[in-house]
Amino acid sequence: MKRILLILFVFSTLAINAQEDSSRGYKVNVGDMSPRLNLNMLDGKTLTNADLKGKVVVLQFTASWCGVCRKEMPHLEKEVWQRFKGEDFLLIAVDLKEPKNKVIPFIEKTGISYPVAMDKDGSLFEAFTKPKAGVTRNIVLDKNGKIIFLSRLFKREEFDRMISTIDKELNKA
Repeated sequence: MKRILLILFVFSTLAINAQEDSSRGYKVNVGDMSPRLNLNMLDGKTLTNADLKGKVVVLQFTASWCGVCRKEMPHLEKEVWQRFKGEDFLLIAVDLKEPKNKVIPFIEKTGISYPVAMDKDGSLFEAFTKPKAGVTRNIVLDKNGKIIFLSRLFKREEFDRMISTIDKELNKA
């Protein structure tokens, strides 16, 4: 009887984890409209959904303590920001739950030149993700604010698919 209960417990745990893995910690899906955005930019400006309309937007959720984020950011700078910044495109790093005096040295150290927003309380991150979801995420929005791509962690193949998605979206007639 104990063995049967143990087996049932293991399978139910695996089933729950499989469901979480399929969403990758997101509570939004490709095809959904973006949640309401209030991006508090490092330069003091605030951007909303209305300000982003007409642009393909990548929201890159990051933090100074995140090793994967630090690994990905130079690729975002070189392969995404430098490639598309002259078009109807915006890449925004969204720093998760850190004070400005921590964010500025982090940005300087990574060498990125794309804009940075502060998500001081994590509410923007939590509008897209399930509770306790991990950082290192890119969310691509089309020119109308619809989610067209979601990534988790930094995997070359997925990163290349994101670049292709951005390129396709910018070249739509």
